[in-house]
Amino acid sequence: MRSSNPVFSRRGFSRDNGYAGFNAQQQPQAGGPAVGTNPYAQGAGNPYATNPYAPADTQYGAPAPVRTDAMTMDDVVTRTGMTLGTVVIGAVLAWAVLPVSPSSYGIAIGSALVAFVLAIVQSFKRTPSPALILSYAAFEGIFLGVISEMYNSRWDGAPFQAVLGTMAVTGAMLVVYKQRWIRVTARYARIGMTIAIAFIAVMAVNLLLVVFGVAEDGGLRSFGPLGAIVGILAILIGCFFLTLNFKEIEDGITYGAPRQESWLAAFGLTVTLVWIYLEMLRLVAIFSGDD
Repeated sequence: MRSSNPVFSRRGFSRDNGYAGFNAQQQPQAGGPAVGTNPYAQGAGNPYATNPYAPADTQYGAPAPVRTDAMTMDDVVTRTGMTLGTVVIGAVLAWAVLPVSPSSYGIAIGSALVAFVLAIVQSFKRTPSPALILSYAAFEGIFLGVISEMYNSRWDGAPFQAVLGTMAVTGAMLVVYKQRWIRVTARYARIGMTIAIAFIAVMAVNLLLVVFGVAEDGGLRSFGPLGAIVGILAILIGCFFLTLNFKEIEDGITYGAPRQESWLAAFGLTVTLVWIYLEMLRLVAIFSGDD
């Protein structure tokens, strides 16, 4: 499986990419198994039939031995726990050690940039690197710790409320996904990704306008009604990313993805949860008012 976040996705979502549920039907291939037979044996519709971990004689079109290193839900939970745990440890240490000051803000920005670079490096690697992913989590944690302390100093309790909000949104989206109230199809993914990319592009332009003094008070990211609307939209986009994360985890387990891929599942979930938490933090501050 591959991370669903836009900068980490490497398989993409197309009608023919083989993800379960993205194709209305799987057609039998010439010389391949008929529809309804085991998709793991010869790779019928299996996005993991060709992967960088498998030896050449087990690639697509050739009989594959019984997998003993396939990804399981326990693998995903364990790796996600390790990654999120690293984020939390980094955040707690940053909160405890770094005071609210201009120098701390500089450290936060530097940590965010390092985390971004590590994420980009991982996105271009053919296989997941636990060291890169955990390093990303550590630097992201430092950034979150400083930012959370800054918000808490002005809006007491905002980080705690943001954590609760993030947990509530994640739990709600898991229920929505499990109940199949949202069907993660190729069309759904394409439309959602188009909206997400457009949103990110607009936010990048807004940031430039703020930096050069063209837009005042944060522009679209102000702490007023407009900022609240943009924040809610950003959280909805985060919910969209969560559904893609859940779908990829489900497909990875169903199709017998290599166990190493559970690191990418943890990576994608961590990026999405950080996105939602930061937006929740802003919304809590907006609705709390300026004390």
